[in-house]
Amino acid sequence: MSFWAASTDLVFAPGVPILLGVLAIAQMGVHLVFFLNISSAADQTNNFLALAFGTFAVALIVFGSMIIMANLNHNMMMPME
Repeated sequence: MSFWAASTDLVFAPGVPILLGVLAIAQMGVHLVFFLNISSAADQTNNFLALAFGTFAVALIVFGSMIIMANLNHNMMMPME
């Protein structure tokens, strides 16, 4: 579906990134349920907590790196005129 969405003219051009994002989230959900066997059962609590912590750690590293890079970019010396 993603290749079709990116290469077709049937989808409004500014909506293609949104559609690709929705399809990516759906694919992550399918992988969690069918391949990683994450469900809402009571015995899956540890797996869910491990997944939540991993997601938190990745988000912290990515967004922290973005904040650091933006701060470094802001504090760079201006070129001499």
